[in-house]
Amino acid sequence: MTTHPEPRAIAERELCGLVNGLAQQIADHVRERAVTLGLTAAQATALREMTGPMTMRELSERMSCEPSNATFIVDKLEKQGLVERRAHPTDRRAKHLVLSAEGTALRERLLELLTQDSPLASLTPQQQHTLQDLLEQAITRP
Repeated sequence: MTTHPEPRAIAERELCGLVNGLAQQIADHVRERAVTLGLTAAQATALREMTGPMTMRELSERMSCEPSNATFIVDKLEKQGLVERRAHPTDRRAKHLVLSAEGTALRERLLELLTQDSPLASLTPQQQHTLQDLLEQAITRP
């Protein structure tokens, strides 16, 4: 005798499939745009997440990767003259990552490219906000 999965389990499986599909579309979109700027997807993600001076740990958290992976990516960006490591203003053990003028200009161009034909572009700003709220609720469980 075959038992049927509960409707809630089916709905969750379908929702997980949609979230995974969206994540893949976003990753593909970032990769495609990064290539046009001579960057890897990881480098593009790092530039996107660098909204101001930050430590390697802060960047790795934003990128959802290990600090050693972020270090490898930042090393490449630094060699390209896009990122500089500077003394941290309050922690002698840490370095602040700061975009160079060239890095800032490239980041602005990247952000323009990422918003063009984005997988989320068909959603209104309100729908994007609602989706963000729902995803945050799902991720931050009590």
